[in-house]
Amino acid sequence: MVGPSSQISKFLLLLLMLILIYYTMMDFYLYIRIKNYPINRIAQRENMTDVKYSDVTWINCNINPLCEVTVKALLLDHTNYYLFAPLVTIADNGLNISSISFITPNAISYFHVLIAVISAKCVSSDNLPYRRIGVVLFELRTWLDDLDGHVARVRKHIKGEHSEIGTAGYYIDGICDAIGCTALILGILIFFKNNPPRRGYMQLPTSNETKENTYCTKVAMKKVYKKLGCFTLQLIISSTAWNRYIALYQDLLERDNVNDVEFTKQKIVITSSFFYTVCWLWRIVNIHNMLHCLLLAIFCDKLWEFLCYVQYIGYGLLFSLVCITEVHFIDAKSYIFNRLTDVEEGMLKIQ
Repeated sequence: MVGPSSQISKFLLLLLMLILIYYTMMDFYLYIRIKNYPINRIAQRENMTDVKYSDVTWINCNINPLCEVTVKALLLDHTNYYLFAPLVTIADNGLNISSISFITPNAISYFHVLIAVISAKCVSSDNLPYRRIGVVLFELRTWLDDLDGHVARVRKHIKGEHSEIGTAGYYIDGICDAIGCTALILGILIFFKNNPPRRGYMQLPTSNETKENTYCTKVAMKKVYKKLGCFTLQLIISSTAWNRYIALYQDLLERDNVNDVEFTKQKIVITSSFFYTVCWLWRIVNIHNMLHCLLLAIFCDKLWEFLCYVQYIGYGLLFSLVCITEVHFIDAKSYIFNRLTDVEEGMLKIQ
């Protein structure tokens, strides 16, 4: 039953709350992991003999997202990092997808474009159960988007989340993601054209004794275009800024051609609480999480209310975070690559 009864609605609400609790717990454990256990790249370079996270975790590192901590992993949204990534690994372990030669990362990317188009068709439907099916299909598309990256990394023997910026696969994946998101927005637009939002309720007399609640006038399509256009622009800004900072921070904090002093300062930055906070904020406002929120609004039949709510708040959050991140990146870059004073160098050597 796709159109749930009150019992099923309560179950879905409980499931959502449990997922949010799970995400909160994983955020806490990630912070503890970064603070108390060396990141693998750092441990390998410094030949550390300290206790490694893989030695103390009870979850196999093959499916544990906290084992391989990278810059991109810290910037990923909760659903992709804590839910879809382990599920992709489990599926690959069971079906051995990465070993099947004709299933290439690009082929998976092309396939999830098809899923996105079918999802958009469902989302444009007048029928709420079909729109809910469209939401599930688009989340499947997102899972497949994780799968293509996983297969590419396994075949190149890359551990952890990493963006290979400038490669053909990077651009193909980005184009396929853009086509999928465009299809979803068009599906929403078609839905609103066929089902214009209403301004509110009013009471109209149906007889001398009874009255009936009915909708007031329809919202003009010009207003629909404005609100949907505002959200679409937010998605573009979020995607552009998020990918930019992944590229900048990867180059800043994961480059290997650095001296020992610079490497020590890389470690200080990547394990700092402020950098973790900046990354956590990007998890909330990056394009993937914004799409998850949009899909949740469609599933709950609260799409118009959601678009009205984020029309201006979304811009405020995005531009504030861009300013904070830009200042942090400039300061971190200056801190890592500017020459230290003799006193500071001596203190680092003592540490």
